Amino acid sequence: MKIIIASNNAGKIREYKQMLAGAGFDEVLSLKEAGITCEPEETGATFEENAAIKARALYEMTGCSALADDSGLMVDALGGEPGVYSARWLGLDDYALKNAEIIRRLEGKTGKERSARFVCAIHFIYEDGTEITAKGVCEGLIGTEPRGENGFGYDPIFMYGDKSFAEIPAEDKNAVSHRGNALRELERKLNA
Repeated sequence: MKIIIASNNAGKIREYKQMLAGAGFDEVLSLKEAGITCEPEETGATFEENAAIKARALYEMTGCSALADDSGLMVDALGGEPGVYSARWLGLDDYALKNAEIIRRLEGKTGKERSARFVCAIHFIYEDGTEITAKGVCEGLIGTEPRGENGFGYDPIFMYGDKSFAEIPAEDKNAVSHRGNALRELERKLNA
């Protein structure tokens, strides 16, 4: 069976290919590999809504199984920001600037006052139109400075234990990350 992933992120596509092979999908394609451009406006108020918007748009275009995700960082002291706006928060593309702004806004806060979580929602549509949603969360704290060279986005300021996500090897990060947790939840639902 064929499935198209609403992404061109190579790391994300690799993870999905590994997971979906066990669910009977022998052809797992990125948007680019499928020759598709699909960028619907993410107007949802939640990660689940945005993932569904992307998956449904892709499914309507292709008629084959489709998968999309939406994820982001939620900082408690910032009222859940950047949240569903993580990629476009403050109108900036530069994560170094966004990370610096989060650290600035949390100045003077310590311990649990710096609590945050990464959230990922995955929306999956079978070829027959059946829809499944899975969600994964990873709890942590916001660090006082960016650390590490691995990862991307908010990873350098998101502390999991005594290391930032940008300091943890990819395999270890995938074992605890929001996306990894959402993938495992989806895998359970697909195999149920």
